[in-house]
Amino acid sequence: MGSQKSLSATSFWRDRFAPGLDDFEAMAIAAYEALPEAFRDLCGDVEIRIADFADEAALDSVGVEDPLDLMGLFEGVGLAQGGAASWTGQMPNAVWLYRRAILDYWAENEETLGTIISHVLIHELGHHFGLSDEDMERVESEAG
Repeated sequence: MGSQKSLSATSFWRDRFAPGLDDFEAMAIAAYEALPEAFRDLCGDVEIRIADFADEAALDSVGVEDPLDLMGLFEGVGLAQGGAASWTGQMPNAVWLYRRAILDYWAENEETLGTIISHVLIHELGHHFGLSDEDMERVESEAG
């Protein structure tokens, strides 16, 4: 496999193969690290988790039947809902990225895989902050 630099060069993937969970996670981490530092600092302890598909509980929570229709999910109590204060027994906030749904979207569109991962990640982190779609677009443009 190529160097670590190849992971962020998302055109690398389009011409070769769909990444497995480990490589996909590395791409998600690279997308997170490309976000503005001030934004990352505000994310606090939000965990980024990768799975092939959303489980039934996640699908039910957003009213989606087909797991290929859900590319990401914010799980927890967002800052806008009082998530800045943690309670005993509260699970950490998490952003889920669903690899197979994202890969399916990637295969049907012209965007690079890295761009799609970044978009889904920012969108789900936006739920943590209570951001509008316009705010999320601004963060994406600053992330490059």
